[in-house]
Amino acid sequence: MITLLSIIALGFFLGMRHATDPDHVIAVTTIVSRQRSIGHAALIGALWGLGHTITILIVGSAIILFGLVIPPRVGLTMEMSVGLMLILLGILNLSGIMRWIAETATPLRSGQHSHPHGQGDYIHSHPHRHNPEKHGHAEDATPVSWMDRTICRLGIYQVVRPLAVGIVHGLAGSAAVALLVLTTIRVSSWAVVYLLVFGIGTVAGMMLITAAIAVPLTFSENRFARLSRGLGVVSGLVSLVFGIFIVYQMGFVNGLFTRSPIWIPH
Repeated sequence: MITLLSIIALGFFLGMRHATDPDHVIAVTTIVSRQRSIGHAALIGALWGLGHTITILIVGSAIILFGLVIPPRVGLTMEMSVGLMLILLGILNLSGIMRWIAETATPLRSGQHSHPHGQGDYIHSHPHRHNPEKHGHAEDATPVSWMDRTICRLGIYQVVRPLAVGIVHGLAGSAAVALLVLTTIRVSSWAVVYLLVFGIGTVAGMMLITAAIAVPLTFSENRFARLSRGLGVVSGLVSLVFGIFIVYQMGFVNGLFTRSPIWIPH
């Protein structure tokens, strides 16, 4: 019993530490940077952790229980998928910032002024008059409003987005976690329990991280407008650069695009 409890405790705390890996933090930051609620940010972290746990359990259990062997080219592809996803998240964040810059740089006509406001999780500025009050666009014409109408009328998109990101991250780390467990835990059932507890620890760790990121953005949307935009720029750029680095590392350094790929799960 003591051994099993030790395994559970170890799995939980290692799972929490795993949540702090740079690629994980970068990915969730690109999503959380637009949140104004600590609770919503923590929920994003929980969904990311859930997606990560699903992949870890499926792939890791297959390795532990059935002796699944992942070919180097497949393993490198799984690792590179994280880089591609980070590039996509970075581009999406930066495109929103570029839109804000374009709106800010547009000269205002007489009697007009500009202020930021939010619609859903889309925050932007546009010029308007107060006599009569007219916005620079229809209330349902923002990119996120259009996405909400076409994809997520029931809020499904907000759930699927961090869940899908977590699943992709799980692909990159599942083999390494499972192989590490096999070297220390000989009982297959205990090893699977370790994977489950590891996933729970990852969920808890990511919830703490995303909630902490959202804290400075919850006090006042207007007061921290510059901070929000700055965080969006930084997270977008870091995500883009880190994603390109991972793609280069997997594709050329480790040889995914060559005839002799080399993959060491880590």
